[in-house]
Amino acid sequence: MSLTDILSPSDIAAALRDCQAPDSFSPKKFFQISGMSKKTSSQLKEIFRILDNDQSGFIEEDELKYFLQRFECGARVLTASETKTFLAAADHDGDGKIGAE
Repeated sequence: MSLTDILSPSDIAAALRDCQAPDSFSPKKFFQISGMSKKTSSQLKEIFRILDNDQSGFIEEDELKYFLQRFECGARVLTASETKTFLAAADHDGDGKIGAE
């Protein structure tokens, strides 16, 4: 399964266009534009599985900086500040990684 089996390719493209400039990435806005915010829990878990590059069950900081590239190969890498902000917003237990829940 790929992300385009769950998300519209045009929505993904629009979300990536919205954050092309360094330090313009907003997780909340990206999730809204890409359509992820409207997906079911099971669809979100499948998206998470696809984004979890090493299939560890967690997305760590090293994986997170390549988040946009999981949607499109040529997308930019998140800046250090974007990565840290994204991680802080989603790492609810402070262990330095994001779990599927």
